[in-house]
Amino acid sequence: MGTGDEATIGGLIVQGSAGKRVIIRAIGPSLGTGPNPLAGVLADPTLELWNGNGSLLASNDDWNNSSQVGEIIATAVAPTNNRESAIVATLGAGNYTAIVRGVNQTSGVGLVEAYDLDP
Repeated sequence: MGTGDEATIGGLIVQGSAGKRVIIRAIGPSLGTGPNPLAGVLADPTLELWNGNGSLLASNDDWNNSSQVGEIIATAVAPTNNRESAIVATLGAGNYTAIVRGVNQTSGVGLVEAYDLDP
């Protein structure tokens, strides 16, 4: 992940008439742990969720300090590192963009993920 215009951008499309409940995660530090750790991970990722009209819907830095911490834990896919970010949202039909950046314009290896919580 880079800085400025080189941020990581992930897109998702929601179809249908009912809202879709999702969790979106920005992962970095946990990629540097475990049996096959990656080097140069993004130490402190932030996450923004935008709709197709260019409006910011939500943002997060450090999921465990979020007003959604209970909801995030209840999904059973909470990030494993407290510096990682997550947003739980119910999205209507449309296009959405998740943007991951490093705090203080840092860069490194990171991952943006979206999970369908209403399969």
